[in-house]
Amino acid sequence: MSINTEVKNTIEQKLQQQLTPQYLLVANESHMHSVPPNSETHFKVTVVTEQFESLNRVKRHQLVYQILANELAGPVHALALHTLTPAQWQAKSQPVPDSPNCMGKNKL
Repeated sequence: MSINTEVKNTIEQKLQQQLTPQYLLVANESHMHSVPPNSETHFKVTVVTEQFESLNRVKRHQLVYQILANELAGPVHALALHTLTPAQWQAKSQPVPDSPNCMGKNKL
């Protein structure tokens, strides 16, 4: 069974090129939702970059949404964002929290 990673790879490439992050993790969480197998519709992104230094959380998210506008207009249905500065990432004592399971997961 092959797992589709085209959208995940595109997200990673765009964020890498635009934000030059110190840390980037793009997790496909589609399997936790009511979607067909091998879907690429739900993602969790953790990105750590100096470009977030002067931005509040809303502005950081808006920047990521702008970079991923085509994906959000198309295949991506949901995007959980964890946007941190390097200092915030270094001070973080625990990893990014797990995402909750979708309440409608078994309704497909």
